[in-house]
Amino acid sequence: MFYPRGGSAQVARYLSHALVDAGWDVVLVSGSLGSPGEETHAATFFEGLHVEAVDFTPALERFRCGADQLAGPVPFHGSFEDREGAPDPVFAALDPEQAEAQVSAWEGMFERAGFRHVDVLHLHHLTPLHDAAARRCPERPVVTHLHGTELKMLDRINCLDAVAHALDTSLARLAAIADADELPLDRRLTGADRELLRQTTLSRYRYGNAWATRLELSARRSRRIVCISPHDASDAARLLGVPDDLIEVMPNGVDIDVFNRAALRRDERLRLLRHWLVDDPLGWDESGRPGSIRYSAKALDAFAGSGGEPLPMLLYVGRFLDFKRVPLLVRAYARARPRFKSPAPLLIWGGFPGEWEGEHPYTVARDLAAEGVFFSGWRGHDELPLGLSCADVFVAPAVGEPFGLVFLEAMSCGLPVITTTTGGPLSFVNTVAGRPNGWLVPPDDVDALADALVEAINDDATRNERAQNASQHIRNAYSWRALAERFDALYTHLRDRTTA
Repeated sequence: MFYPRGGSAQVARYLSHALVDAGWDVVLVSGSLGSPGEETHAATFFEGLHVEAVDFTPALERFRCGADQLAGPVPFHGSFEDREGAPDPVFAALDPEQAEAQVSAWEGMFERAGFRHVDVLHLHHLTPLHDAAARRCPERPVVTHLHGTELKMLDRINCLDAVAHALDTSLARLAAIADADELPLDRRLTGADRELLRQTTLSRYRYGNAWATRLELSARRSRRIVCISPHDASDAARLLGVPDDLIEVMPNGVDIDVFNRAALRRDERLRLLRHWLVDDPLGWDESGRPGSIRYSAKALDAFAGSGGEPLPMLLYVGRFLDFKRVPLLVRAYARARPRFKSPAPLLIWGGFPGEWEGEHPYTVARDLAAEGVFFSGWRGHDELPLGLSCADVFVAPAVGEPFGLVFLEAMSCGLPVITTTTGGPLSFVNTVAGRPNGWLVPPDDVDALADALVEAINDDATRNERAQNASQHIRNAYSWRALAERFDALYTHLRDRTTA
């Protein structure tokens, strides 16, 4: 449903190519934004595939002009994330009429794409696409592919609903009370309840229960629900009320031919860093404008020692969402850096322009006067293998990361991972004696994270051992070719049951 910008789009792209190679005829329908050549443009992003695009560009223009982006023949899509002032409001804020507009727009696309005649519908995330499919293609078996963000929204709705019940009211009524600044923060609420309400704009969850019901029904109509990790499978069973035998755990994969560490010379590495940070800067501050963070050529001295030798480099790649804990990473790095045997820099790669939750990582780095932190901005996926090849350790202290495709890509390029003892990465990041491939720290523990950063930088032997283990593990077990064989078997089974 969404225009290309996150991990699920990468999964759809890689999986579609692998399925074509396996002999399937794939029609990929996707949201799109912008013009040909832009990474958010569906035909550009999914080049080489049969793509049917839903263009959100006119809706975004309406939003920028102060008009309603949720109206018109193609309304802008909703979101599982709740961000102030975004053109894609959290789904829980959409009323029944707005929800119906989303479904109707996709019904038309399903007709144009000829989905009445396909063998299997593979729908990424739980969205209004499911309602469109139920209306237009009711006999087609549906595979629902969860990527975790929908489960996070459902979990938040459930928690808010529990608070409402504790106050003897409904979530819709609680939202109305909050709009009137009459929220009853009485003794019936726990400290966690109060913190949840403090962090939530309740008016954007007025229709939360209706959306939870909608997504649950869509899940139960699916013939199979693919979860990307055991962690997400457990959450899906709990939040969607679906039986275990409907769920199949299939991890994401990695293109091991593309994500293969390049042997970069010192001058090649510095030339790449100069391009990303000095010549073509895309880092952005709270203005949201790519290039608003710029560096001088002199700043590149931070990436080399006194003799010109490359220093070990830490790398984060991803969006600036709250659960990613990028501000926490900046704080941990600031604590760890004085303890490094050499001043290893931290490169923060990503952050979709203008999109962040909570504190902006650059603001945190600026306020701490943290030396050695660099922001390269959101860059093309084709540049990422080189970015990973410039680094020595991948660090992402996310809490409840649904899976973490970029973790696999980093490990395939020979980077050990520092992450937390939560979420999907636990299925492939380990500290097992004999074959450790990373470091695991408690969630939201800035001191433990700082300690792991120090060990990763100061202990060359341990870092190199875990780097080698990371590469071997991912390249042996997580190729898209092997995963496409599993999807091929699933599709064939569902197709044969439908035609029998």
